[in-house]
Amino acid sequence: MRITVMTAGEQIISLDVDSNETVENVKALLEVESNVPIQQQQLLYNGNEMGNSDKLSALGVKDDDLLMMMVSTNSSSGGAAPAAGSDLGMNPDGSALNPAAFQQHVRGDSNLMGQLFQTDPELAQVISGSDLNKLQDLLRARHRQRSVLQRQKEEELALLYADPFDVEAQKKIEAAIRQKGIDENWEAALEHNPEGFARVIMLYVDMEVNGVPLKAFVDSGAQSTIISKSCAERCGLLRLMDQRYKGIAHGVGQSEILGRIHVAPIKIGNNFYPCSFVVLDSPNMEFLFGLDMLRKHQCTIDLKENVMTVGGGEVSVPFLQEKDIPSRFLDEERVLNEASGSGATVPSGFTEKKNNTVANSTSQQPKRQNTSEGPEFEAKIAKLVELGFSREAVVQALRLFEGNEEQAAGFLFGG
Repeated sequence: MRITVMTAGEQIISLDVDSNETVENVKALLEVESNVPIQQQQLLYNGNEMGNSDKLSALGVKDDDLLMMMVSTNSSSGGAAPAAGSDLGMNPDGSALNPAAFQQHVRGDSNLMGQLFQTDPELAQVISGSDLNKLQDLLRARHRQRSVLQRQKEEELALLYADPFDVEAQKKIEAAIRQKGIDENWEAALEHNPEGFARVIMLYVDMEVNGVPLKAFVDSGAQSTIISKSCAERCGLLRLMDQRYKGIAHGVGQSEILGRIHVAPIKIGNNFYPCSFVVLDSPNMEFLFGLDMLRKHQCTIDLKENVMTVGGGEVSVPFLQEKDIPSRFLDEERVLNEASGSGATVPSGFTEKKNNTVANSTSQQPKRQNTSEGPEFEAKIAKLVELGFSREAVVQALRLFEGNEEQAAGFLFGG
């Protein structure tokens, strides 16, 4: 059942507990949540103090009932004090005064450990382990998270009592309402569409170009099939490049078209097919199988079977799994940095400009903001790292929500 505990400082704590739980175990959970040592807690139900050995059901506590927690400087509070005494207290930063004693006390209570594994498995696993530094770090992180949530609640309460004729207050209320709608939409997406938050691995297949094995990026949004200068040289095709077809490739950024290779053999499966290439001076992409060759060779992208068929079905090749794709192709940050720093194009959705004529791409992807640069982004990272999250997790969350600090924090807390 769920009970609500209101502290003397008007902090509201919700707990999921068993109806047969003892008051002492409830106090142990409250110690983690509020940093108030067990021996200083006094729990009141309907105005009556609750003894440590009493069970919630025996006291008549029911689902959704409200308890009051008073803080006493006296070490005895309605029952026998824990054996570890003051060693079970908490520091102002949320860490334990004596982490070994705290760990031993929680471990020694099977009911409390069972409750923790249900309500907070991460904390339960750390307590079950042997790394006291990790336990202290987690307790501090939880304390910081609670402080942030408490501050948000206080700000929301302040808005409720704000002057209704205050324009700035009304703007904040409007922003809070809008953010609440966004958060509800995000929570619904986590429940009904969790795969939407996962990274999408692009489509790659194994091919051979002029006898050289390559991982080909299949992109129906690119107008032409592309090969980089270095890859063309490795495949022995650079000598066939026609420089009369120089130009500019436009897409996410732009890149110089060095020329065109009019025909060369590619091997897909066990069959050979003629293919033409646009040669780009692009350091972040080797070979892209574009819409021109997809149409020419009647290719089908079958996402249900996770294969690409060629020649109307005469050849079928599977799309590569993430483990089979070179890590340099998956390093999005490096690709974006190179693209923005060198003016190179990200291949998907590019258009080719030659002799003042622009051929529009069938499908052009929107330009993405490179949020990995700039002092403002670093400041957001530092702020969220202070809440106890790793830098890598913070960067991923900020990118996922395009730099929105509040949504990234909500995602990290929810994870």
